[in-house]
Parts: sequence; structure tokens; C-alpha cells
Amino acid sequence: MSQILIKNGYVISMNKNREIFKNGSVLIEDDKIKAVGKVEHSLVNADAEIYDAQGKIILPGLVNTHVHLSQQLGRGVADDVVLLTWLRERVWPYESSFNYEDSLISSTACCVELIKTGVTTFLEAGGQYVDAMAEAVEKCGLRACLSKSTMDEGEGLPKAWQKTAQEELDFQEELFKKYNDTADGRIKIWFGLRTIFNNSDELIKGTKTLADKYNTGIHMHVLEVKEEMDYTRATRGETTVEHMNRLGALGPNLVAAHTVWLTEREIDLFRLYDVKVSHNPGAAMKVVLGFAKIPEMLEKGIAVSIGTDGAPSNNRMDMMRDMYLTSLIHKGRTLNPKTVSAEQVLEMATINGARCALMEKEIGSLEVGKKADLIILNPDTIHSLPVIDPVANIVYAMSSENVESNMCNGKWLMKNREILFLDEKDLLEKVKIQNKKVMDKAGIVIPDRFPVIEIK
Repeated sequence: MSQILIKNGYVISMNKNREIFKNGSVLIEDDKIKAVGKVEHSLVNADAEIYDAQGKIILPGLVNTHVHLSQQLGRGVADDVVLLTWLRERVWPYESSFNYEDSLISSTACCVELIKTGVTTFLEAGGQYVDAMAEAVEKCGLRACLSKSTMDEGEGLPKAWQKTAQEELDFQEELFKKYNDTADGRIKIWFGLRTIFNNSDELIKGTKTLADKYNTGIHMHVLEVKEEMDYTRATRGETTVEHMNRLGALGPNLVAAHTVWLTEREIDLFRLYDVKVSHNPGAAMKVVLGFAKIPEMLEKGIAVSIGTDGAPSNNRMDMMRDMYLTSLIHKGRTLNPKTVSAEQVLEMATINGARCALMEKEIGSLEVGKKADLIILNPDTIHSLPVIDPVANIVYAMSSENVESNMCNGKWLMKNREILFLDEKDLLEKVKIQNKKVMDKAGIVIPDRFPVIEIK
């Protein structure tokens, strides 16, 4: 058995009592945490790896609960446009042009960015090549809940995506049997529902049945845009969440992303059925979706987590930045400085994220017996010193630049800012080349904002 001792750090455990250990240590044995806080010398093997975290912060790995791996090559493809242009003229043509290689490079690049910004676990919101996603996750070492972008109806769907409800259900069941619990148990397969614009009642009910059968999760975009309220009332005769309740589709294994336009009754239904929420503040502001009622959800005990969304809608897969945004936008909306405090934001990014990933007993806090998923933050940067209140400093001052090392499942993915499992410079070149190929295939041309003069 292998051991790693991380010592002399400021350990923010996020355990039930939210204990913090100054000059504390974390002892890792294989893929699990063996001791936290004060580590007796007798527990440490003579050949254990020692990491001195003097002056640094040891934190549970961040959980990003809404990611689109296949959109990473599309960063910048849909900036400063209205939503329908964003979706039908930019993102759908881009994504529908993908092949396996496109998805693999996009997924790998996204995983590396997640690692460098402190993420150890993420929930994939849906792409088409789940097999390529699984290959990328296995290589990169992260923990992930992967799902297919599942659609069986709706206006403007690319031809390649036009499937029946049964075809979508059967394909996802095959994916579950093939990939669930692979990569040393780091990969989980969830069932996906893109949006109610693109999902029939048959598909929604069938998805819930299969997710319950296999004891796994469902990932769905819910009330991301105001137009969804009118659409669902017109086509189903009631609001989205009320309709899903009528179908029996609400439950603790549903993660609803965005949830910007929930009614008070829908919030109460989420509380009643323990539906989980992924709040995406960066994407909501950039694509002009609106302000989700996050303080109201937290007040009612709903498990609210944080997600970045994809590169075309947020442009950065940076949980550190979205933690900052989460607190600020709700303070501004409510005009209350205590709204969504730094402590709450840190909970949303760690233990609440673990609840949303259905892994609260395995990850989300630094406790004996849990998986060794953690990050080490170095506060010694000009933008984060001095550190008077470490918890507040993480949320309000630090950035992804402060993420020094990242460990998942007891293995270093990044150490001292160096990615350990691939050549990052080589990956950057692949991203440039593959992006051009995808843009050419999709036929997307982004107009220049200013006159461009090529000098020869």
C-alpha cells in the first residue's frame, strides 16, 4: 500500500462540524483518507511520500456540477449574441459536426482546465460521444458523472440528432452497462435529458424509470430561459417542474441545471422531492438568462451546487471564479451583504456538490474513509495576500492561479502547477488545430469586431 502525507497545512475539512485544523495534516493510503488533523507518527510508513504544505490551504476537491466536455473547442464561438443565435446558428452546428477525435481532444482539454482550476469531480451535462468522454476522463484521472445529450423532438434539431425516445433510452442503457464504474470506479454513467423543449413525455418517464432501476442520476437543463415557461404552459398546460411532478420524474437523483425561472411552487416541489440544483452564475450572466433564486433555495434546504457550464456560454471552466460570482450577484440582487456567504459558497462547491453527484459518503469533505480527492491552494500571490480570513479569502480573493496541486482518488493529477499525465504544450497545439477543423466542418464564420489588416 502507498501512502502520502500532506503536513503542516491549514486544513479546511468541510466535515459535519466544519472543523479547520491549523498546522494540520492529511494522511492518504492508496485511494482513501486514513487520518485528518493530527496524524500520529506511528500511522505513517517509512516510505510515505511527504508533501510539506506549510503556509498553504488543504481543501476538498471542488465539484463542478454542470460541464459540457464537447463544447471546449467552441470557446468564443458564440460571444455577444442572442440565445437563439447562440444555440441554432453557432452551438448546434458546431456540436453536430463532431466526430470521435473532435470529442476526445475537446474532452481532454476541458479536463485539464478543470484540474488546473481545482476540480476533482464533475457532472457532464451531455454530449454525443460519451465513449470519447470516458476515454479522456480515464486518462486524466478525474471523477465524473457522464451523460449523453438526449433529445427526441424539438424545432431545429440537426439531422444527426433526430432520434426516437426508445432509441435514446436504449443507447443510454448500453452506455451505462459499458462504462459505469470503470476507471477504478471514477466514471459513473447518468441518464440525460437536454431540455423540455427537446424531450417528450415518453422520454422523460422512460429516463426516470431507467435511472431508478440502475440507481444512478439524471442531468437536465431546467428553466434556463424565460421562454421555457410559456412553451411548457402552451404544450403541457402547466409549468415545467409541475409537469415533471405529474409525470413522476422528480426525485433525489435529478440534478436540475440553471433553474433561473422557477416559481415559488416549483421551489417547494424541489424541496419536497429533494431535487438537486446546479447554479451556473457565469453562464447565466454572459448569456443573459437572469438571476436564479439561490438564496431562497438555500433557505429551504435545497442542495444547491455550482457549475461552470460549457466554454461557449461561460468561456472559462473556472470554479474559483464562479464561486466569487455566486456570492456577489446574489448580494447585489438582495442588497444584503450576508446573502450567500463565503461559508455557503464553499459548501456549494464541495459538500453540496458531492450531494448533487450522489457521492456525499465518498467525497466533498476531508474525513477518514472518504476518497482522497483534495486540492492545495497557495495564497502567496499579490492578488490574495494578506490572508486575514482564509475561508473568505478563497471565495473573494483567490483565483485558479492559487491552485497549486490537485489529487483525485489518491493520485496527483497536478503537482506544483504541473500536469502530470500528459504534455500540456502538445495538447495546446492539438486544440488549435482541431478547433480550425471543427469550425471549417461546421461552416461557422465569426465576423471580425474591428478592421483586421494582415501584414505580409
